[in-house]
Amino acid sequence: MYLDLRYDRVMNKFKWHKVEGEPQGEDFVRQIQIEGKKLCLVKHQNEYFVVQNYCPHAGGVLSGGWCKNGYLVCPIHRWEYNLHTGRGAEGQGDYIDTYPVEIRTDGIYVGIKESWISRLFGR
Repeated sequence: MYLDLRYDRVMNKFKWHKVEGEPQGEDFVRQIQIEGKKLCLVKHQNEYFVVQNYCPHAGGVLSGGWCKNGYLVCPIHRWEYNLHTGRGAEGQGDYIDTYPVEIRTDGIYVGIKESWISRLFGR
């Protein structure tokens, strides 16, 4: 039996999850839940983004925030995070996790990395 243990084959695989009750229309920031994990779904300037839902600075709920010039703004202390990279604004020195998003004919999908154990053993 041959196991392909190359890093890119084992470590960088995503399991794709459809976003339930996908919203329509204008820009928004809202909480979603994927496999028990609370995430923040954002539509900003006709692009969709998914990021972690808590602010690493003060623990604020990012889905309660808003967007400004390509950044997601935390509602607690107004710290800002780039929607494309997750990097905090200049001088912050922190970041948030970002997740890949695919727009398919039947909806919006979010990619969550599968653990290497799941990939290796098919769990």
